[in-house]
Amino acid sequence: MQATRVAAVSMNGLLGEPDRVLNAIDGWCERAAAAKVDLALFPELVVHGHCTPNTWEVAEPVPDGPSVRRLCEIARRHGLTISAGLSEKERDIVYNAQVLVGPAGYIGKQRKLHLSRDEVNHYKGGREIVVFDIGRCKVGTVICYDNQFPEIARVLALRGADVLLMPHAARFKPWPDTPEGEANARRHSHAFVSLYALRARENSCFAVLTDQAGRAGTLDSYPPDHENQPHHAGVAIVWGPDGEVLAAAQQERVREEMIVADLDPLLLARERSLANYMLRTRRPELFAELVRDQVSC
Repeated sequence: MQATRVAAVSMNGLLGEPDRVLNAIDGWCERAAAAKVDLALFPELVVHGHCTPNTWEVAEPVPDGPSVRRLCEIARRHGLTISAGLSEKERDIVYNAQVLVGPAGYIGKQRKLHLSRDEVNHYKGGREIVVFDIGRCKVGTVICYDNQFPEIARVLALRGADVLLMPHAARFKPWPDTPEGEANARRHSHAFVSLYALRARENSCFAVLTDQAGRAGTLDSYPPDHENQPHHAGVAIVWGPDGEVLAAAQQERVREEMIVADLDPLLLARERSLANYMLRTRRPELFAELVRDQVSC
C-alpha cells in the first residue's frame, strides 16, 4: 500500500434524479481534487435513490449504462478514483451495486449481499466478494447492512484488502425539523456506525464510511414519519487499522459534507506486524460451523 488520501462524501441521493445527483457528484469531486484526494467514496444507491418506487425502470446496466459512463468521465477529468452506489440491471434483474471507476475508466463493482427491510422489494442479493487493486492500495466494499456480517470484511482482508469502503443509505432514525431533532438523529447515526470500527480493528484495515444525508423524497406507501421513508440523517467516518477515528463528520446538523483523511501505510504495517495480528493467529479449522446451511427444509 502507498500513502492514500481519501474523501468520504455524505450527500443526498434524490429519488429517481440521476442527472441531478451526478452533477452534485461532479461538484464534490472538484472539491476533492482540489484537496488532492486520491479516492472518493459516495453513499450506497446515491445515483438513483434508495428504494425508489420505479427502481426497475431507472436501473441501468453496468458498466455500459449512462451513469457509469458519466462517472468515468468525472473520474478522468478530476484524476480521481470514485466509488458510488446505483441500481444495476442485468437480464431484467436489479442489484444494489457500488461501482468503482478511475481516471482510466471502469474498474469493477460490488453487489450488496444481504438486503435489509424493504430492499427485498426492489433488489436481488449479490453472490461475490471482490477486492480491487486501484494502484495506491487494494480496496473492498461492504455495503450498509452487509457490515453487520463480520465474515464479509474478514474475507476481503484475507483476499488482500488494505481499505474497507462502507457506503450506506441507512435510515437510522427519523427526525423532526428542529435543531434538537437533527442533532439527536445525527448523534444516533454516529453512535450506531461507531460499532463498525471493529471491522477495521479486527482485520487491521483502514475503513471509510459514508451515509446519505437528507430527505431524498417521500414515499406514498408509508406514513410521512415512517422509519422506511428515505430520510437519512447522514454520517461519515474514517478509521485506522487500529480502530481509531482518523476523521469524522459533525454531529449537530443533517447536511451534506465531505471529510478527508490520509491513510498512512506505516500504520497498516505496524498493526499487521503485531504478535496478535488476528489474520495470523486465527484458527480457521475451528470455524466449519460458519459454512453449514442453517436453513431446514
